[in-house]
Amino acid sequence: LVHSGTSRSAQDARRYDRLRWRSRRGLLELDMVLKNFLDTRYAGLTPAEQEAFEKLLTTSDETLMAYVQGSRNPPEKELMQVVAKIRN
Repeated sequence: LVHSGTSRSAQDARRYDRLRWRSRRGLLELDMVLKNFLDTRYAGLTPAEQEAFEKLLTTSDETLMAYVQGSRNPPEKELMQVVAKIRN
């Protein structure tokens, strides 16, 4: 829903800033991987993949690191698709 007076690009910028903040993690390596992905590949994701990325950011650092390293896979297919893109 677009509020009157708020441009789409302003909404997108706020969303990006929020995602960038949520990509900050306690584990430096994970922090770097997520921020790099956000900066270089997030914009090219489908809306469903973007939603899955946001959901992925609610995962604990330890679990998310295991997903990124490939020692564990997320249970949901849509999360797995995004994790696969992060790994590449």
